[in-house]
Amino acid sequence: MKRALVTGGSGGIGAAICKRLAADGHHVIVHANRSRDKADTIVAEITAAGGSAEAVAFDITDRAATNAALEALSEAGTIQILINNAGIHDDAVFPGMRADQWDRVVDVSLNGFFNVTQPLTLPMIRTRWGRIITISSVAAIAGNRGQVNYAAAKGALHAATKSLALEVASRGITVNAVAPGVIATDMIEGSFDKDSIKKIVPMQRAGQPEEVADLVAFLASPNAAYISGQIISINGGMI
Repeated sequence: MKRALVTGGSGGIGAAICKRLAADGHHVIVHANRSRDKADTIVAEITAAGGSAEAVAFDITDRAATNAALEALSEAGTIQILINNAGIHDDAVFPGMRADQWDRVVDVSLNGFFNVTQPLTLPMIRTRWGRIITISSVAAIAGNRGQVNYAAAKGALHAATKSLALEVASRGITVNAVAPGVIATDMIEGSFDKDSIKKIVPMQRAGQPEEVADLVAFLASPNAAYISGQIISINGGMI
């Protein structure tokens, strides 16, 4: 049984990923920042279904707190599957974007990636097996009005994914990014109605969190051992 950490595991896509990885037989660490109660609920659902999971809460933008949490988690065994799912958006057209809107989005997505991934990489290398999967966005590929900060942060993660993949390829570790399009979660409420989704998504529907989780689960499996350094978009044919 491999240990898997899913940051932002209490949200829509994150929760689906946690449940799918648990169903595949992994011990899942469900991370939350402020929503520890939601993480506890996901853990309860997983264990009720016969899976193995635990909840943890820490702020991934706080480097010291993140290091302390990861050290404690690693005492029970090396984390070999890491899903960097935590992220936020704070939208505004660029001429009117405040500096704090830029900083916060970049801090969670990009600095959070470093704070979580870097301490776990060397222990993963020692086991000579690992999966690092980062949840990005179609906005990082095609751009999106009002999301210069979000697209920039996620685009940087694409570059980090490709570079890190090269560094660890010989150690049995794959590094990939998944870039979802319009997915039916709380994050899209108020942004996309059914009519607008039909206009921008060729499949004329929003994707489901479980569909993203299926892709992530495949990339985390032994069957995806030769796939690394890739940005795979799941978007209903948008691009």
